[in-house]
Amino acid sequence: MVLLKTLQKNAWPFAALLLVSGGARADTLNGADTAWVLTATALVLFMTIPGLSLFYAGLVRVKNVLSVLMQCFALTCLMSVLWFVAGYTIAFGSEGVEQGPFIGDFGNIFFASISVDSMMGTIPASLFAVFQMTFAIITPALIVGAFAERMRFSAMLVFCSIWLLVVYSPVCHWVWGGGWLGDMGLQDFAGGTVVHITAAVAALVAALVMGPRRGFGTVPMPPHNLTITVAGAGMLWVGWFGFNAGSALGANNTAAMAMLVTHLSAACGALAWMTMEWVRHGKPSVLGIVTGMVAGLGTITPASGSVGPAAAIVIGLSAGVVCYFATNLLKNALKVDDSLDVFPVHGVGGILGTLLAGIFCSTQLGIFSGNGFSEGISSIGGQLFVQATGVAATFAYTAVMTFIILKLVDMMIGLRIGADEENEGLDLALHDERGYNL
Repeated sequence: MVLLKTLQKNAWPFAALLLVSGGARADTLNGADTAWVLTATALVLFMTIPGLSLFYAGLVRVKNVLSVLMQCFALTCLMSVLWFVAGYTIAFGSEGVEQGPFIGDFGNIFFASISVDSMMGTIPASLFAVFQMTFAIITPALIVGAFAERMRFSAMLVFCSIWLLVVYSPVCHWVWGGGWLGDMGLQDFAGGTVVHITAAVAALVAALVMGPRRGFGTVPMPPHNLTITVAGAGMLWVGWFGFNAGSALGANNTAAMAMLVTHLSAACGALAWMTMEWVRHGKPSVLGIVTGMVAGLGTITPASGSVGPAAAIVIGLSAGVVCYFATNLLKNALKVDDSLDVFPVHGVGGILGTLLAGIFCSTQLGIFSGNGFSEGISSIGGQLFVQATGVAATFAYTAVMTFIILKLVDMMIGLRIGADEENEGLDLALHDERGYNL
């Protein structure tokens, strides 16, 4: 069977499906694995609502707080339905059918081949589908941070709908569904390319196509409520254990190590960013420490199933420093209004983590050793070539297709709200509500 054959390759992030407890058959339900993935699925959904929603909401101005919450909530609903209709089959196809290198077969439209008894390794196939659904939800939601405070709600819905089917689902197939990058041996355990690079490149293209917010660079635009942002950041940190450790698809050693390295990278990313601000500006900021935490989480994501704790420390510290400078470069030097820093945090972090996974997966690095190279690869150079290929292909495809989709949506209904609406704020202009009535 195609998916199970693919699972046997180190390149595929969910190889732990075959590591069943007690020598059980791969098609026999394992209660512990099922319970853990059920929990992980809830944790990943928790990352989007309320985690990411609150994290973003606190970062925008008070007149736009509800618009961000509305966008994340609506996307959770719409992406779920689209994943059920066609996204899942584009990404993973149907069991027992030979999959092509670029796109899955269409035998699983409307989950047609998933029944109550269908299995995916040691967990129900329905559970695998809904776990993957939560990834398909949070990825478009990440893009919201780039065009916050200026995109039409209707345009956002249309753009993200097309983007899920045209960009996210095919790239997911390339890496995890038996496609060409997985066959090459790409190490992307939980979404460095599939989630973070796709979302961040789309965010960068959207910011460039739409242009900056009115007054960007001349009018102060500080976060309106960092208390909400910190609360959302804490939820993201906890939810990320489902994101990374849940990608083992089992209650096993891989899940435990993924949770450990995820936590260490998040902590080190936060400390590194905080230190950079403290040294350069004299005071550490709350916004800085939580942003560093997210950078650490995003950067460890592709490597979380293939590196050890010492490597996670290096990855987290690197994330905090590199993403800090990337944020300053994009916003202050290049004057790109990626409103909530999606590309310099998630994009740069995803690229960095994907490349570092190719180094630290080596079993020859002492305390930094990971789980070894992908099948057929015998050197760090060989694995790095595969990792770089995955980064470049994902970046290029996402950039081109996102640009086309944005232009198409702009011609259809217009991307951006009017100047008066932007000055009034999206909460009142688009939803006729206020976030606060004090």
